[in-house]
Amino acid sequence: MLVAFDFGITNTDIAIDNEGSTQYLSIPTPKENLTKGLIKNIISQNKISLSEISVIGVTGGKSSDLENNIDSIKLIKVNEIDAIGLGARKLYQLADESALIVSAGTGTACVHVEGKSYNHLGGIAVGGGMLEGLGHLLFKNSNGLEINDFGKKGQRDKLDLLIGDVVNKIGNLSPEITAVNFGQAQSSFADTMENTAAALCNMIGEVIGTMAYLNAILVGSKNVYFTGRTSYLSLVVQGIEERLELAGIKGQYSDKREFGNVIGVIEVLKKSQ
Repeated sequence: MLVAFDFGITNTDIAIDNEGSTQYLSIPTPKENLTKGLIKNIISQNKISLSEISVIGVTGGKSSDLENNIDSIKLIKVNEIDAIGLGARKLYQLADESALIVSAGTGTACVHVEGKSYNHLGGIAVGGGMLEGLGHLLFKNSNGLEINDFGKKGQRDKLDLLIGDVVNKIGNLSPEITAVNFGQAQSSFADTMENTAAALCNMIGEVIGTMAYLNAILVGSKNVYFTGRTSYLSLVVQGIEERLELAGIKGQYSDKREFGNVIGVIEVLKKSQ
């Protein structure tokens, strides 16, 4: 049995591979320091038999500080950038072509995959964590899915200034493209929770989408391959897609992409056998 962990800021993902069949679990990331004792506790709490594990893999958090063994079980540490790249290669069946991976989780990272090379192009502090943090400040609600659902009932154009609101035309840009996020908020009386949630989700999507298409152009990729839970929020994805379309870039969204990093760790463990 192979067991992999991805210790994210918000969630800890677990993959259990038993003779080629893989099970995925997710728990809130514990607040305590990451130690081999904590890993053993997580294994026990999820009813995984320690005696059946042949190797454990870890990425994320401060996992690089861990020892190289847990009892008699070998522990393999995987660089998070490699985990993102390997996981995306597996999820999207990428060959050796140049491809851009965007890991959209609590924060957002861009990774360039080409052949067996995985390079970090940079990241931004905008992501699901920002959405939930601002949601708590604005609505006393830090659940990203619920904020997204509120936004579905709202109208972001009550708070955003769109290009069509401020000019007749800018090149070939649609008048529905955002000119200023929350540009009407200082004088608007339409700042309902639903409208604010719609504008907030859209803004986060636009920022991620802009970073994504600029990096895709940089590496010569016509596609952006997404991993991470933030890429499941429909209004965020809508904002991402509107920005990608400006550059003729396509977003790709595979099933199980929320487990992208831990899938990458499992791939490392398989090769270690």
